Amino acid sequence: MSAPVRIDLKAVETIPSRRTEAWKYSDLRRWVRDEPPLSPALPEGEPNDGPFKALTTNEVLIANGRLNWWSDDDLEEGIEVAHHAGPDAPRMADEMPMGALAAAKALEGVYIISFKAGAPRALALRLLSDAVKTGHHARIGVVVEAGAHATLLESHEGWGEAYLSNTLIEFIVDEGATLERVILIEEPHDAVSVTSAEVRLSKNAAYRQTIAATGARLQRLETRIAHAGEGATVRMDGLYVLKGDRHADLTSVVDHLGPDGQTSQLIKGVVHDTARGVFQGKIIVERGADGTDARMAHNALIASERGEIDAKPELIIYADDVQCAHGNTVGTLDESALFYMQQRGIPADEARALLVQAFLFEVVDRIEDEAAREVVSAWLTARL
Repeated sequence: MSAPVRIDLKAVETIPSRRTEAWKYSDLRRWVRDEPPLSPALPEGEPNDGPFKALTTNEVLIANGRLNWWSDDDLEEGIEVAHHAGPDAPRMADEMPMGALAAAKALEGVYIISFKAGAPRALALRLLSDAVKTGHHARIGVVVEAGAHATLLESHEGWGEAYLSNTLIEFIVDEGATLERVILIEEPHDAVSVTSAEVRLSKNAAYRQTIAATGARLQRLETRIAHAGEGATVRMDGLYVLKGDRHADLTSVVDHLGPDGQTSQLIKGVVHDTARGVFQGKIIVERGADGTDARMAHNALIASERGEIDAKPELIIYADDVQCAHGNTVGTLDESALFYMQQRGIPADEARALLVQAFLFEVVDRIEDEAAREVVSAWLTARL
């Protein structure tokens, strides 16, 4: 039976607000009062090159919530794209209301991207919003079959202004499979976007995630993982660089359901001007998940007097014989290091950028796909 969709964009009182615990730092209701007009369909065809264009010929483009283009002729053997009606809401609808809404309102059901076992394969998934004061929802499924090795190069590309984009991506990573998900997200300063990801991880599987975000009026990337344990591993990293009055929220929940699973999470961020960064990370170790090794760290810098960072790391442990830890630090740039660099002839602005770059690149360096790591490195350097 489908889980109920608990929010309605036409009913303001049901939209998550600061009174909703999981949304208390990201008041969606402040910016979304009514359901916006539907974003228009865009002309079919690849509009430009995405940030990962040079890395793979396998590409799927979702534009304003619709499948706009995909490289059918060039799609590598072992990768398939299929369309389904997809009426059911996600399994975590109670915890992920915007994901449930995306499932209910997706314009074209759900598109399933499947990676088959065999040689490692990569695909660029482009989520394009080219809209002005309109809204759209999309739903995508990604299946990594047993023994497959996949890299998903995901970009959120925002044009236009003041739009609402709401996307649900559901991942199934089967036994012994590996998925690395690398996300670049860049949108207009007045956009509102929510991306909800639900991950089901089987035993002996691996899920790797790296997010690089620059914020928007409200930008939230939420990841919930059902972790089977039994040799399964998760690395879930992210970084945010925020300027002006931009807002970025990286929220995650990893639920360890079985024994002998591993999770490593590193989030870093920098805020300038009046920007606001949010990190909410929760790791749950259920009864019977003995042998779990779970580590979480969030480190952030405030580079202005009016910037704000809200952090809420949580560990909830119901099992014995586990190794779990979390840490959180928020500070400013090291003034002694800044002085040292200026004394050696480096201008102050350049010195600050170099220090910020060194601080954030610890996250980038953990990306395992070398080509993707180089793209993210260049992308981040250009924005610093």
